[in-house]
Amino acid sequence: MENCGLLSENNVPVPLKSISVQVLVQDHVATVSSTLQYVNEEERPLEALFVFPLPADAAVCHFSAKIGEQEIVAEVQDRETARDRYDDAVSSGQQAFLLEESSESPDVFRLSVGCLSAGQNAAVTIIYVTELAVQDDHSLRFCLPAVLNPRYTPAGSAAGIVSEISSGAVPYTLTLSVHVSSPKPISKLESSCTLDPLVFLHSDHTQATVNLSPGHMFDKDVELFVYYQDTHQPSAIVEAGVTTAPPGSLMRDTVVMISLYPEFPEEVMSSLASRGEFVFVIDRSGSMGDMMHHGKGAQMRIESAKDTLLLLLKSLPVGCYFNIYGFGSRFESFFPQSVEYNQDTVDKALKRVKEMKADMGGTEILQPLKHIYSQPCYPDHPRQLFVFTDGEVFNTKEVLDLVKSHVHSHRCFSFGIGEGASAALITGMAREGSGHAQFITDTDRMQPKVMQSLRFALQPAVLNISVDWTLPDDVTVDTLSPPINVLFQGQRTLIYAQLKGESSGGSEGTVTVKYSLKDQPVTNQLHFCLKPTEETGLSIHRLAARTLIRSLEQEERSGDADVEGIRSRMVELSVQAGVSSVHTAFIAVNKDSRQTVKGPLLQRRVPTYVSGYFPKSRSFLTYGFQSAAAQTPWKPVKGVPTKCAPRLTLRKACVSRKGSWDFEKDLISKTVAAPSCHEKPVDKLKGKLRQALSRNHDAADSQKLKCSEKDVYSALVMEKQMTGVTEDLLLQLVSLQKASGCWDLDATLADVFGKTEDELTNQKPAQVDGSVWATLLALIWLYGCKIEQQVEWQFVAMKAVSWIGSQKVGDLSQCVCEGNVLLGCQVTKETLGI
Repeated sequence: MENCGLLSENNVPVPLKSISVQVLVQDHVATVSSTLQYVNEEERPLEALFVFPLPADAAVCHFSAKIGEQEIVAEVQDRETARDRYDDAVSSGQQAFLLEESSESPDVFRLSVGCLSAGQNAAVTIIYVTELAVQDDHSLRFCLPAVLNPRYTPAGSAAGIVSEISSGAVPYTLTLSVHVSSPKPISKLESSCTLDPLVFLHSDHTQATVNLSPGHMFDKDVELFVYYQDTHQPSAIVEAGVTTAPPGSLMRDTVVMISLYPEFPEEVMSSLASRGEFVFVIDRSGSMGDMMHHGKGAQMRIESAKDTLLLLLKSLPVGCYFNIYGFGSRFESFFPQSVEYNQDTVDKALKRVKEMKADMGGTEILQPLKHIYSQPCYPDHPRQLFVFTDGEVFNTKEVLDLVKSHVHSHRCFSFGIGEGASAALITGMAREGSGHAQFITDTDRMQPKVMQSLRFALQPAVLNISVDWTLPDDVTVDTLSPPINVLFQGQRTLIYAQLKGESSGGSEGTVTVKYSLKDQPVTNQLHFCLKPTEETGLSIHRLAARTLIRSLEQEERSGDADVEGIRSRMVELSVQAGVSSVHTAFIAVNKDSRQTVKGPLLQRRVPTYVSGYFPKSRSFLTYGFQSAAAQTPWKPVKGVPTKCAPRLTLRKACVSRKGSWDFEKDLISKTVAAPSCHEKPVDKLKGKLRQALSRNHDAADSQKLKCSEKDVYSALVMEKQMTGVTEDLLLQLVSLQKASGCWDLDATLADVFGKTEDELTNQKPAQVDGSVWATLLALIWLYGCKIEQQVEWQFVAMKAVSWIGSQKVGDLSQCVCEGNVLLGCQVTKETLGI
């Protein structure tokens, strides 16, 4: 019998039909309400399981189910109690709903819909609140995760919920509406997805609405960037508690959220650090062979990372130390220990960078981090760790605990590459390592975001940070946020605090942040009104509770204190605030429903989209359609470890397909039959196929896979088409710079300018030598032709200016004029800074 309706792998109906999301953005806090519509189109009761992503720092605060006209609101209970209630209800024929957070990674949740009767509808609503991250262009980023990648799990590891991620074609639809409200005027909204026109609700532009255009394909996260006027102004949101909550509890008292934007003195910021140990950790797992995005001219993630490494290496200050690690199922470093930055070590490193491939199997980041932390630090060279990964690891919390335990010896800057990178891992590493996190998604260029983080890394360290409160006599304060151990120029710092007591006199409070910067004392202060802000609901209380719960979780995992006492406090806070935690779950049971269940319930897993997965047709929302590429889920294959969560690249289409043929006998031994314009030499084809099959597995594991000839050929042609990236002139110029900061006057430099070597040499003024002239031309070209990418080459230019200054060549006004004429630019000597 042929199934109708929306189908998943193996021709199985998917009970989830649609997701409707309403987002309320109030200043820099978002409240998100998602309604999931389920329909059981089968002839027996079933249980639907859906493992899906949420923002890493979200506080889930409401869960309810509506069946017909009846609505059941879930309660937060101890996790084991909630699971027992769910199992008891389902086994007795009652409808039940369970929502629980993964114990391995706080950005992964599992929703269980139990005992849904034949033909029955259920609408499940999940509400959460989250902070919006400030971006380099001063926008606030809201992200609705739509992509949840499999998390690599080494053999022998217990992976819990993250191992249950079910991937395939996504047959459910998404609608999204956003309402933005702020005291500050809204300048604009932008998105990585197509939006309907923005509608302002008031003439002062303080409220606006926008909708996601129909047809979102779940192939990327939905990112929304909100631009306010005067984003970087310190602010405070004061929120009243609930009068029915127990006296002295968090939910009873007033809570304040303070947003600070430290401004460092200009004289301190004018000179960046010239010392440091810079360690770059590059994910070389198979998934890094995926494309950065699905559009024209996309690079492989690993190729973009290599270009970025080139830029980073050329931007480091002379006299620092550096090393580069690559990791997958194993790890390796370029040097046994960090080496001094000079021409010889840079040349050796760049040679190794060019040879890097996404060929190291799965994503195991814990061991390389342990090795790095075991290395002694260099005196007077603070360690700066740069981690590049698509974030598909299973043991997120273990990694974060390791980073936190070494926070006093380094700063960690993390970069999430591609759709579906684990926000919990990326933001968590930066938070625990006192650094900064960046996400590179869709058509974002990696280089400008990484160079922004390098600027942070080169900022002088802020020391002796203290936070003081000045409040009326009858009011006391309990700070709920962890102590501040890092501040960056222009970056937001959040503080949550519980205010106890009521003021009989003053109505104003003051928070003062003091710190020292290069031995200079600095003070930043914010005055705020103690009167609660209107219409914030309890979002600030819930975010404060979430912050406190996360701190308690880390305290529990450290094992240094009363673990049972901490766990009990966490459960109490979670239940009281109605916010999820690793030890609690939301449970709802429809006690009015009861049916006889014969035998085990049908179990249906709802798939989520996985980046790197290209279904043969994008029209999988059509009624009755089944994506051919999604017919077969990943199953154990002889010679492939079952614990390795697959990347949906070539291997996904290579398992259990009709008309399959043996990889070892046919594919490696001959060239695939194809039009002559696409034929490749045998050795290149072998390499491509072996690389594809090694993704997330060591080469020794990639044996005896059977592949359709058409699938293989299509994959290779697609890869060739999508990697046809033209050479970047800026990267060419940067690659030619010497470690000291200068350039040689030669034909390769002339090629960048579109000139011959003779043209450059013949125009050289007599007062300067070839290197000074070449370096001056490079600076003029950068400012005259690549000013829009200045954030990428700013440190390269600073080194060049410093080197020219060391040559003591006198006034260069005439040389600048000659250079402008030669290159067709109009750059002044003052602009160049020489």
